[in-house]
Amino acid sequence: MHVTKNILLKKEGQKTILIDVFCKKENKEKPIVIFCHGYKGFKDWGAWNLMAETFANEGFIFVKFNFSHNGGTIENPIDFPDLEAFGNNNYTKELDDLERVIDWCFTKANFKNEMNLNNISLIGHSRGGGIVCIKAEEDSRIKKVISLAGVSDFKRRSSTTGELDEWKEKGVKYVSNSRTKQEMPHFYQFYEDFIENEKRLTIKRAVNNLKKPYCIIHGDADISIFINEAQDLYKWSSNSELKIISGANHVFGAKHPWKEQKQPLDLKKATELCVEFIKKT
Repeated sequence: MHVTKNILLKKEGQKTILIDVFCKKENKEKPIVIFCHGYKGFKDWGAWNLMAETFANEGFIFVKFNFSHNGGTIENPIDFPDLEAFGNNNYTKELDDLERVIDWCFTKANFKNEMNLNNISLIGHSRGGGIVCIKAEEDSRIKKVISLAGVSDFKRRSSTTGELDEWKEKGVKYVSNSRTKQEMPHFYQFYEDFIENEKRLTIKRAVNNLKKPYCIIHGDADISIFINEAQDLYKWSSNSELKIISGANHVFGAKHPWKEQKQPLDLKKATELCVEFIKKT
């Protein structure tokens, strides 16, 4: 197993993205899987490293990364030391970050002989599930897409009617992080960016137009994103599969930190479903 952690993806005028790559170095091209974390997430959360190892052992090259404004830093990519960046994040920034990572796959000489650039799949968890649907619909380089406990609608997550005036007036609203005990800011630009780009950021539109194979994996015990959102995604898509994992919660049994040496059973099942779907011709 060859693991390269915290590769710096730099671009002038933009924040650096940190990338991890998991693969077996065999000097042989392998299908690429790019993984996007969700809201208040990061690439090293919970059992994501174990999931990455599973994909690598199954013959893939697995790429995961921190969104540039997820609140992590180069020095501390875990948790949220940079709340200013977190507050300035938005959906279009995440789409741009994902595009930068896809572009990086086409230019990274270190992995030139390991990556099959004609076989790229995207996986997104939670909010990342919406991001990968939109990107897969608009980027011809993507062959397959998977949402894990993915959202179906960004609009109702951008604001609630009662709070909008106060948010605009104050310029910021806060969300509590029960694990880290931080009050995490959302600057008003988040809402403005959504309104300006609403058509692009409508997941239903993207899924309706998505002609590529699409797999929707969801737990029926998810109380963060209810299963009806997965059912909506399935209903909107003409080329999708819906896989429901009985008893699985939003994070498929994982937590952070995850100290065990194997995936929780529900995440193991979700990973197996992902591998099976991508390998299918």
